[in-house]
Amino acid sequence: MCRSLKDAVTELSMLGSAAEMNPRVICVVVNWNGWQDTIECLFSLRQQDYDRLEVLVVDNGSTNDSSQRILDAHPWVTLIQLKNNVGFPSGCNAGTRLAIQRGADYVWLLNNDTIVPADTVRKLLRVALSNPQAGAVGAVLYYMYSPTKVQAWGGGRINVWTGFVTHFEQATSFEGNTYLTGACMLLPRKVCQEVGIFYEGFFMYCDDSDFCLRLRSAGYELSIAKDTAILHKEGASSPKRSPLIDRFATTSGMRLLKRHAPLPFISITLFLLLRMANRVRRIEWKNLYAVWQGIVVYLKERHLKFTDQI
Repeated sequence: MCRSLKDAVTELSMLGSAAEMNPRVICVVVNWNGWQDTIECLFSLRQQDYDRLEVLVVDNGSTNDSSQRILDAHPWVTLIQLKNNVGFPSGCNAGTRLAIQRGADYVWLLNNDTIVPADTVRKLLRVALSNPQAGAVGAVLYYMYSPTKVQAWGGGRINVWTGFVTHFEQATSFEGNTYLTGACMLLPRKVCQEVGIFYEGFFMYCDDSDFCLRLRSAGYELSIAKDTAILHKEGASSPKRSPLIDRFATTSGMRLLKRHAPLPFISITLFLLLRMANRVRRIEWKNLYAVWQGIVVYLKERHLKFTDQI
């Protein structure tokens, strides 16, 4: 009798260990009018050599027929349709919340304009499982149209005095004010529950920087799967030098500094002066006006309450 009980306990222990080493991963992909990119991304996700992977696509209020095209090409995914474009962070959060409700052990945030090799999720998990203090695990991103050139080695560094962000282009350590790019980020369930998710005061940009700074403040580390190689169409939904993007980036930058700068007023002032000076230097008058619009949005919304929790 005692022997049977001992065997049962051993068997349960082994089952628990197996579950921990074979966690349930749910990948969240946000789409906004970009069904072509999303369909390509999903083809690469379908090829992942990991059995316990599920995919949620969040359609962020697309104004074309994205949802139907995605489902026609990939009926195996779960699609969430939002009525309006709530911004990238809130779109990610909608998927993350559902993933947690469905029992995900890890939530994998992935940009829709990426192509991932078949072993990507396994490599991300290997790093996550080997380091319990990893609050997030990133990947090495390469340019889609120049696949031997690193776009971002996991992420980059944040200057919390000026709001200036630089990408790492080679191997480095993620110490101090560093971040992992939200283009690819594997998050343990416990981190989402303890630290939270993306701050919904950002419509675009700075969401990953803010999140990683919060992780570091909570005592977690940032890790990277060094042997990954994800292809990324940088800025597929945000053309460079676009006045609209300048407006979003200005508001987001001000909010990031308000939340994390040692002296927010000084940092925000310096951030705005540098942005405006650069646009004047480049003779980009529409972009200069967009910076002003971003300031107006920040001031109008400064008393609104935004969440960063599940």
